[in-house]
Amino acid sequence: MRAVSSSTPSIQPKTGAKLRPAAFRLAWGKGFVLPVMLILLWQLVGSLELISKTVLPAPLDILLTFRDLIVSGELFTHLGISIQRAALGFFLGAGLGLLLGLVIGFSKIAEDYLDPSLQMLRTVPHLAVTPLFILWFGFDELSKVLLIALGAFFPVYINTFSGIRGVDSKLFDVARVLEFHWLKQVTKLILPASLPNILLGIRLSLGVSWLGLVVAELMGSSAGVGYMIMDARQFSQTDKVFVGILIFAAVGKLTDSFVRILEKKCLGWRNSYQGNKK
Repeated sequence: MRAVSSSTPSIQPKTGAKLRPAAFRLAWGKGFVLPVMLILLWQLVGSLELISKTVLPAPLDILLTFRDLIVSGELFTHLGISIQRAALGFFLGAGLGLLLGLVIGFSKIAEDYLDPSLQMLRTVPHLAVTPLFILWFGFDELSKVLLIALGAFFPVYINTFSGIRGVDSKLFDVARVLEFHWLKQVTKLILPASLPNILLGIRLSLGVSWLGLVVAELMGSSAGVGYMIMDARQFSQTDKVFVGILIFAAVGKLTDSFVRILEKKCLGWRNSYQGNKK
C-alpha cells in the first residue's frame, strides 16, 4: 500500500496579486521612458532653433510660461472654473446615464420604447448640436454644463445596460435555488456582476467630459482653460497653448487614475489576466 505524502502542496500566487514596492516603481518608471526621450529630442530641436518658437516652442519655454501662470494666479483661476464645469456636467450626465441604464437594463418594455431613440441621439456629434445649445441656452454656464452632460451620459448608459444584460443566466438558476427574492437578486447578483462594465462606463465618461469641456469653452466662454487656449492662440502665444493642452492631459490622467484605483478596490475579487510580464 502506497504511503500518503504529508507534504503540503505549494500555493500558486494569484494572477492579480499586488506588486511589491520595488516592482511597482519599476513598472511605473517604464511608462516614463518614451515621454522623457521625446521631450529631450524636442528640447534639442528647440535649442538648435530648427523650428520657430511660434510653431513649436521648446519644453523649457513651456515650463517657464507654466511657472509664470502659476505665480500670477491666472492658471488656478481658469483651472478652477474648468473643473467646476466638468464636474457638474459629469455628475449630471453620468447620473442620468446610470439611472436610465438600470431602468432599461432591467425592463424589456423600457428598452423597446427608449433605447432606439437614445441610440440615434448617441450618433449625433457634439459640434452638430453646439449651435442649438447656443440658441436655446445662450452663452451662459447652463449651455456649457448641458453640453458636457450630453457627452458624459452615453458611456455610462451603454455600459450599465450592457453590464446588466451580460449577467450569466446560470447565476439566476443559482439565485432561484437559494430562494433569493427580487431585491436580493439585484443587490447580490446583478449589480456586482455588472459593476466592471459600470466602472468602465464611468471611466470613459470622465474622458468624454473633458472633451466636451473643450468644445464648451471654445464656444464663447470668458474664463476656463479652453478660453485661455483660445486667447493665447489669437496672440500667437503657442507656449501658453501648450500649457493649456498639458493641463487638460494631466487632469484627465488624474481622474482616469482615480477610477482605476476605484476599480481595484471594488473589483478585488476578480482574478483576471494581468498581461504577460516577459
